[in-house]
Amino acid sequence: MKTILVIDAQGGGIGKQLISEIRKKELQAEIIAVGTNSTASAQMLKAGADHAATGENPVLVNCRKADVILGPIGIVLADAMFGEITPAIAAAVGQSCAAKILIPMNSCGAYVVGVADRGIKSYIEEAIEQLITVLNL
Repeated sequence: MKTILVIDAQGGGIGKQLISEIRKKELQAEIIAVGTNSTASAQMLKAGADHAATGENPVLVNCRKADVILGPIGIVLADAMFGEITPAIAAAVGQSCAAKILIPMNSCGAYVVGVADRGIKSYIEEAIEQLITVLNL
């Protein structure tokens, strides 16, 4: 069984939506949710994550064993999301051997040129399609 790591910060809204959509597709995978704060972790657990944890160390540990990492683009940018993404978190995600599926978010202070300005729901749907492709389902 594949392991999907969903990482989110602030209110956990992106992670919650990702996990909800993964569950709707009934993908056979273990979902681990890690929030940078307890609110984000709780929201993702409510959405259907198999396990949830909070903080930097759970990100570091789970990046080593995940098959796929999903989250907003800020998870690879040190000091993003109002400083919730530590340099260690950004490095762990970036250095992980896992496939990474990142949602573009201008609120992270990074602008990805060439990415259309679409609604978050559209990006979530595209991320789930990419997840299915990566997992070969």
